[in-house]
Amino acid sequence: MSHYTTLQVHAGHEGGEPGSRARAVPIVASTSFLFDNTDHAGKLFGLQEFGNIYSRIMNPTNDVFEKRVTALTGGVASVAVSSGLSAIALTILTLAQAGDNIVATSSLYGGTYNQFKIILPRLGIHVKFAARKGSSGADPAALEALIDDKTKGIYVETIGNPRLEVPDFDAISAIAKAHGVPLIVDDTIGACGYLANPIKHGADIVVQSATKWI
Repeated sequence: MSHYTTLQVHAGHEGGEPGSRARAVPIVASTSFLFDNTDHAGKLFGLQEFGNIYSRIMNPTNDVFEKRVTALTGGVASVAVSSGLSAIALTILTLAQAGDNIVATSSLYGGTYNQFKIILPRLGIHVKFAARKGSSGADPAALEALIDDKTKGIYVETIGNPRLEVPDFDAISAIAKAHGVPLIVDDTIGACGYLANPIKHGADIVVQSATKWI
């Protein structure tokens, strides 16, 4: 296993750029990519074959970034989107639909709180905020008490912004698993697994804003 600092530099691009063998990761600005023929295009769009289709879906530069984040956090795979709040919205909208709910700590970044409190309810998704408990921010018992058959996930931050409260990951993860829902963690202040690694403490999905510490 490579050290964290080695992964920071080389993960996702170990063999250099295919073809040119360039050591540095190239910035691919193209929005579209060539297909060998119509059959090749059909296989790509039909997900029968992996490859570049359109930059909104897949881009070689983004692919290296995604693989590097995955390696640094110990996850299964990563998806790069336009912002941290977009990552949060994508996660919630993938898990929940109108009539469902998410259980969350109230110790959240202001943008996230506004998304949960104002925007998601317009889509029919309710976010239940648990009572705080001292320096841990999220009271595991209070979070569990809010879970019902429409709950699609539990949401916390590695270090609550701005109060710097650290949740009891192990206890909350155990609750999430007991109820069959994913534990979603915003690890922005955890610096992509460097200061803290939620996956090692039972997180199922990790989101982060790349403009802060990455």
